[in-house]
Amino acid sequence: MTLHTTMIAALAASTLCAGGAMACETTLRSADTHPDGYPTVEAVKYMGKQLEEKTGGRLCIEVFPSAQLGEEKDSIEQTQFGVIDMVRSSLGPFNNMIPETQVVSLPYIFRSEDHMHHVVDGPIGDEIAAAFEPNDLVVLAYYDGGSRSFYNSKHPVKSIADLKGLKFRVQQSDVFVDMMDALGANATPMPYGEVYSAIQTGVIDGAENNFPSYDSSGHAEVAKYYTNDQHLIMPEVLAMSKSTFDRLSPEDQAAVKAAAKASVPVMRDLWAKQVQASIEKVKAGGAEVIMDVDKQPYIDAMAPLYDKYANTPELKDLVKRIQETQ
Repeated sequence: MTLHTTMIAALAASTLCAGGAMACETTLRSADTHPDGYPTVEAVKYMGKQLEEKTGGRLCIEVFPSAQLGEEKDSIEQTQFGVIDMVRSSLGPFNNMIPETQVVSLPYIFRSEDHMHHVVDGPIGDEIAAAFEPNDLVVLAYYDGGSRSFYNSKHPVKSIADLKGLKFRVQQSDVFVDMMDALGANATPMPYGEVYSAIQTGVIDGAENNFPSYDSSGHAEVAKYYTNDQHLIMPEVLAMSKSTFDRLSPEDQAAVKAAAKASVPVMRDLWAKQVQASIEKVKAGGAEVIMDVDKQPYIDAMAPLYDKYANTPELKDLVKRIQETQ
């Protein structure tokens, strides 16, 4: 779907949305590539309820799941242009425009999900969020993207050697492409919505993602081998168009930020439950899940990426401060 087409779709959707939410003076349109019921989708719905209460019904949110307004790259561009108001996205698509997001996208930069939470919930998270504003986006919240791991249709991956020559879909980010090169695999950037058919038809051998995405996308049906190497524990962002945000009164801006903040623990709780449910579901469906992985060889292979992407004193310092966060 081209940007022009998705912009038209978004405008049409906004008209329908306005007709279905007459009680609100302003209905904010929020895009998500994940299906209805997914933790990020439900968290933004929760934010919408909080916002409606805080503003006495003046502001509402309508969530468009399942990439109805386009895949992540397109919906990010639409949000920058103010065609739609909000987008929930992984950080990968921002890597080539916001250098700070490359650092938190580096493999194994976070030791655990708790470590990631401590980083993004503190001053480092505020610093990274500030880097979005020159790109016409206001970060409202950091959500969990889970721990991303490899899955494929060919064979179990029990070591780096087993990755050699396999073709993996990655997000449209140079960091992800270089990660696959460092591991001896072949990277194929493509939109998330094309992955199922690409694996099914043999265009690619697999992809890398978290358990809920592996489950909800149906990828476990066509790529039965999942290796829990957790190479990326990457936050996601809920961002608002800066033009939309700037049109709000100071009181409404504060209400939007407060409602977004209130949605974070809701999302994290839903996420933890969804991860466990998805692990059980994919195993029951016949997927072979390898949980015991020696990560050190993978970590060692990432040294060139840190040299390449943390390539200024400021970014090297950011890496250091993240690693030192307890």
